[in-house]
Amino acid sequence: MQIGIFAKTFPGTAPLGVLSAVRNSGYTCAQFNLACCGLPSMPDAVTETTLAEIRTAVDATGISLAALSGTYNMAHPDIAVRRTGLAQLAVVIETAAALSIPLVTLCTGTRDPNDQWAHHPDNGDPAAWADMAAEMSKALELAERHGVDLGIEPEQANIVTSAKDASWLIAEMGSRRLRIVLDPANLFEQATPGQARVIVEEAVETAAGHIALAHAKDRHADGRFATAGQGVVNFPDFIARLRTVGFDGPLVTHGLSASEAPGVAVFLKELI
Repeated sequence: MQIGIFAKTFPGTAPLGVLSAVRNSGYTCAQFNLACCGLPSMPDAVTETTLAEIRTAVDATGISLAALSGTYNMAHPDIAVRRTGLAQLAVVIETAAALSIPLVTLCTGTRDPNDQWAHHPDNGDPAAWADMAAEMSKALELAERHGVDLGIEPEQANIVTSAKDASWLIAEMGSRRLRIVLDPANLFEQATPGQARVIVEEAVETAAGHIALAHAKDRHADGRFATAGQGVVNFPDFIARLRTVGFDGPLVTHGLSASEAPGVAVFLKELI
């Protein structure tokens, strides 16, 4: 496994400065965000100059880019908002292809009109799933065209809440371009260490063969997110189970401060 981090963990709008911080904190790869170039995360365009700056930063630091963020609310109740998000996703997918980034990460969305990471009671309505699936189908057409995979992450506040949901969606879409991003801390809201271990174990087994990227974020028993290694997630067990199902890809941490990054790199390296 390769140990990585969200590039956005580090301040700055110059790719060389951001990726240098990634390297200096002990990581070998990053999940990139176009905000690290001074652009919106979901821009309307990316210039050749920006692409060249990112390539130069990658070459200078040796940091590989494991994924590029392409998150918009794929279940937003306003179709116009979804249409804008899809157009911006097309730009992100084209950017990933131009930079040889293999994966674009998505948000399966929520009916909340203001926050794509907030739960809404209508998320369980079949119409919400249908709207999200229609967006996903269009996104996969773009991904197929450009040779890029798309990663969906089970999130308690989104339409896809579990590895089982993600597997259903992959089967429904019928595309090998649709993969899973597995974050153990997003598989539950509150749990004891024992409960969390069982939930994560079941998710890894369900997602086996579809996992493109694993995340290393933690959660306290009361539901608050935590830095990896400080909550109820059993990371030695999580990593061992990922190995058991044949996953050998990037393990990317996030939800931490820049000052915590070196310590988490050491923690994760010791586990792998």
